[in-house]
Amino acid sequence: MRVLGIETTCDETAAAIVGVDRAGEAKILSNEILSQIAAHAAYGGVVPEIAARAHVEAIDRIVARAFETAGLKASEIDAVAAAAGPGLVGGVMVGLTSAKAIALVTGKPFIAVNHLEGHALTARLTDDVAFPYLLLLVSGGHTQLLAVRGVGDYVRLGTTIDDAVGEAFDKIAKMLGLPYPGGPSVEREALNGDSERFEFPRPMSGRPKPDFSLSGLKTAVRLMAERIAPLSDRDVADLCASFQAAVVDVLVDRTRAGLRACREAGISPSTLVVAGGVAANQAIRSGLTRLATEAGLPMVAPPLVLCGDNGAMIAWAGLERLRLGLVDDMGALARPRWPLDEIKAAG
Repeated sequence: MRVLGIETTCDETAAAIVGVDRAGEAKILSNEILSQIAAHAAYGGVVPEIAARAHVEAIDRIVARAFETAGLKASEIDAVAAAAGPGLVGGVMVGLTSAKAIALVTGKPFIAVNHLEGHALTARLTDDVAFPYLLLLVSGGHTQLLAVRGVGDYVRLGTTIDDAVGEAFDKIAKMLGLPYPGGPSVEREALNGDSERFEFPRPMSGRPKPDFSLSGLKTAVRLMAERIAPLSDRDVADLCASFQAAVVDVLVDRTRAGLRACREAGISPSTLVVAGGVAANQAIRSGLTRLATEAGLPMVAPPLVLCGDNGAMIAWAGLERLRLGLVDDMGALARPRWPLDEIKAAG
C-alpha cells in the first residue's frame, strides 16, 4: 500500500510517498520539501500571498520529484492525500487542487487530511507507537495537549490561551533582531547564553488544567530587553537562554498536568509524544525526556526532518485513514481552521 501526500498549508511546498510493505513495516519512499524561508525572511514572517504564489510555481515539480525519487508512476500508488487545513487557505487550495487532479486522472481514492493529524500520527510512522498516547503538539500556530486514542479519535486536554510556543519564539527573535525563522535563531543564541541571568515567569505553572500561556513571558522578556538596552551580544544570548529555559519549564509542567488529566479521564498512555516544528528544539526534547522517565514512559519525538511541515506526515495520515476506509469525495474544502476533534473518525 502506497500513498502520495501533499502539504502546502504554510511556507513549505512538500510531497512524499509513504508505503507499508507486506511485513507491515512503514517506509518513506520519498520526501521532497521546498522551503520558502528566503522569500519571507525580509518580512520577518510568512506573507500569505507570496506563499500561495510560490506553491503554485513549485507544486508540479515537487510532486514529480517525489515520484521520481520513489521510482514509481502515478498509476502505482493506492491513494492521494493532501492537507486540507488548517492553514493559510490560499496555499491549502493549491495542494488540495493538485491532489484532486491526480486522484481524478489516476482513478485513485482521495483523502483530505487534517494537517494537525499529520503531526499527531507521525510517531506511528517512525516508531510504531501504540494507541493511546499523550501528544504535546507544539508549532508556530498550535500548542495543545491531546490524548490520541486512535485515528480520528482525539481528546483535547489543554491548549494555549494566547500565543503558541513557536509564535512566542518568533516574536522574541524579531524583538532581539535575530533572523527569521525565530525558533532556530533563539535556540542557537541560547547555546552560548546564561539561562540563570534573568528570572522570567513560568505562566500557568502548577495549575491543574493543562492549559498554556506565553504572552506574559514574552512581555517579561521585552521589558527586560528595554531596561538593559542597548543590548550587547552577551545580553541577547542570555535573554534567549533565560527565555528558552522558562519555556522548557512551562512545557514540562503543563505536560505533567496533561499526564494527570489523561489518567483522570481513564486513558493510560503508552508513550509521551512531542510533535510539530518546535519539537526540533533540543532543550525542549531533553526536558520532556526527563519528564517521561519520571512518569515511567518512553518519549518519542520525530526525526528533525519530520518535525516541520512535510509531505511524509500527510501521506502517512492518509495511509492510516485509507486502511480504515476513510476516504473523501472531490467536494472536500480548504479549511483555514479545523480542530482535530472535528475530523471524521473511524466507526
